[in-house]
Amino acid sequence: MKLFEVYPLFPICITHGKGCYIWDENDTRYLDLYGGHAVISIGHAHPHYVEALSRQVSALGFYSNSVVNKLQEELAARLGKACGYPDYSLFLVNSGAEANENALKLASFYNNRTRIIAFRKAFHGRTSLAVEVTDNPKIMAPVNQNRHVTYLPLNDTEAVRAELEKGDVCAVIIEGIQGVGGIQVPEDNFLRSLSDLCRQTDTVLILDEIQSGYGRTGRFFAHQHAGIKPDLITVAKGIGNGFPMSAVLIHPKFKAVYGQLGTTFGGNHLACAAALAVLDVMEDEHLIDNAGKVGGYLLEQLRALPGIKEVRGRGLMIGIETERSAKDIRRQLIQDKHIFTGISGDSVLRLLPPLCLTQADADIFLQSLQDLL
Repeated sequence: MKLFEVYPLFPICITHGKGCYIWDENDTRYLDLYGGHAVISIGHAHPHYVEALSRQVSALGFYSNSVVNKLQEELAARLGKACGYPDYSLFLVNSGAEANENALKLASFYNNRTRIIAFRKAFHGRTSLAVEVTDNPKIMAPVNQNRHVTYLPLNDTEAVRAELEKGDVCAVIIEGIQGVGGIQVPEDNFLRSLSDLCRQTDTVLILDEIQSGYGRTGRFFAHQHAGIKPDLITVAKGIGNGFPMSAVLIHPKFKAVYGQLGTTFGGNHLACAAALAVLDVMEDEHLIDNAGKVGGYLLEQLRALPGIKEVRGRGLMIGIETERSAKDIRRQLIQDKHIFTGISGDSVLRLLPPLCLTQADADIFLQSLQDLL
């Protein structure tokens, strides 16, 4: 048997990492400004994280969700306090797509509607309903094309108003900042209007904070810059620093019904140990403040470089629209400068580094990018 080839791969085998750096099998060191799609939140191989997972797996890695798991209870309390939503409930699952699937399902249970508003360039996952609300027909199979979704332009309040006033919309789902779409930032006033319109029409507002959450923008969630409180918030990526985990944060107006939702692996003991260790490090090392500070520095410096059309983002979620092919620039950064970044399309470099990135690390990237531009 061989692997089913779903990704084009760089001919690089990464074997270990530390902080914001990774090494390949030839012991070449790379600065990691992508964190495996925003997954590495506290840095590679953080000693507290390693110790917490090692201790937990030596005692109990997994048992069924049919018994009490006090680690889940601790995580719910800690996360609620850390993110500013102590009155919400927590449902733990395994991936970002799964979190969005369950959020959309909860929304439809709540108001018995079926139509969904999503936004152009959105990405919410590759499974069933999550891929249907993703604005990319190339990854949507015929079985996913069920006509539940209306796509609207981002930041167009009147377009949203016109659809919600029809009275048949179940939910609006929006990313705190669009990641795959090229780091497109919803305007704060647009998010406030969206929140008001959803409340007026009893439409469920779902904030997908899978890439943009967990401290990346200098606030725990990107939508908190706009001062709104969504009905449902989905998180994944940085929650476990590489351990597969995700969650839905659920407004108190939703009432749990036995059997409506469920999961085998979600919230298992080892996953909870990982998530608790992440919160420990984020708090102890003030990583949210660091993301805001170093991200702000990067944004300012990048906007002064020649050869760049536009710089977008908040904190350590940054899109750099370049005058020449971003794919070529990324390839040169990896091969010649030993720096990993992401891309979106052919023109946007994406930066999603660990939240422990230092200004000195940022300067290495800035000088390298300037050399190439």
